[in-house]
Amino acid sequence: MDELPSRLQEIVEDFEYLEGQEKLEYLLELSESLSPLPEWLLERRDSMDEVHECMTPVFIFADNKDGSLHFHFDIPRESPTVRGFGSILQRGLDGTSAQQVSAVPNEFYLQMGLQKVLSGQRLNGIGAILA
Repeated sequence: MDELPSRLQEIVEDFEYLEGQEKLEYLLELSESLSPLPEWLLERRDSMDEVHECMTPVFIFADNKDGSLHFHFDIPRESPTVRGFGSILQRGLDGTSAQQVSAVPNEFYLQMGLQKVLSGQRLNGIGAILA
């Protein structure tokens, strides 16, 4: 398996230590830490990329500053598991290059054991958000 960016690897390892419902609880906890859209992006929401594969309306903007990516997500609070995954990606991929992001396997969440607590449909959405 490709090597994950170090911050993303740390998050994956955190999940590996958790059992059963603890994984879901941690994901929900992470959902609360998803950064809100910055003021400058609120009015440009229509220019953000939409993840059509998700049942939840998910919008992403990758801000490229000197080859370093910073991700902004607009995900409704009513979708805490999806927000949790957005938070994982926001934290785990912040400051990485496009090449590093492209190298992350779409199903890296299997290392986290999320397939044990989330439905297949949600997992497909997770892969789509990363893609």
